Amino acid sequence: MEDPVDTLIQDYSSQLFQFYQKNSSTFNMGTATVLTGVYGVWAMFCMPGLKVPFRLKVPYLPSTKEQTSNVMRLLKGRKGLLADLGSGDGRLVFEASSVGFQCTGFEINPLLLAFSRTRAWWRGLPHTQATFVKQDLWKMDVLEEKLQRELPVNARVVVCRFPFSHWPHTCSEGAGLDQAWAYDMCTVCKQSPRLS
Repeated sequence: MEDPVDTLIQDYSSQLFQFYQKNSSTFNMGTATVLTGVYGVWAMFCMPGLKVPFRLKVPYLPSTKEQTSNVMRLLKGRKGLLADLGSGDGRLVFEASSVGFQCTGFEINPLLLAFSRTRAWWRGLPHTQATFVKQDLWKMDVLEEKLQRELPVNARVVVCRFPFSHWPHTCSEGAGLDQAWAYDMCTVCKQSPRLS
């Protein structure tokens, strides 16, 4: 005598198999549609933009809590203005503004920019404390020159994941993807004279 549970499972699995055989094209089409939609949303949210040359495209990788902590340790004891280049969803901007920095986040992806602005509005942050700007800053050599030319000697530049290859870093925190590097402009200017 068969166990009633085994009979129920066999009946259910045979019915499911028959349903799949009759509706396999509909099921496959539905699955393909869902996966295409998920990929489309991911691509719009994660890729920096269509104007960026393909060789420079870097997907959005949100800062981890450890990476944000590393950056904040490198900024310890400092106050004033902070610019987050490639601010993504604004995690660093929000963390730094909570300890008194006046922050500007620069982002090329319009969806991430809208998301950051919405989060700032939702948190009730005034524009004097946290601002987000759509800006393309992908030319790294030009960016190094611009920073060296325009930042005061007492400024500190902190970068994550993509260190400046031509500048000597003052110190760093963390390792791997969570590593952050600090560049003091006084050290950078000693190595190469300031650009005018």
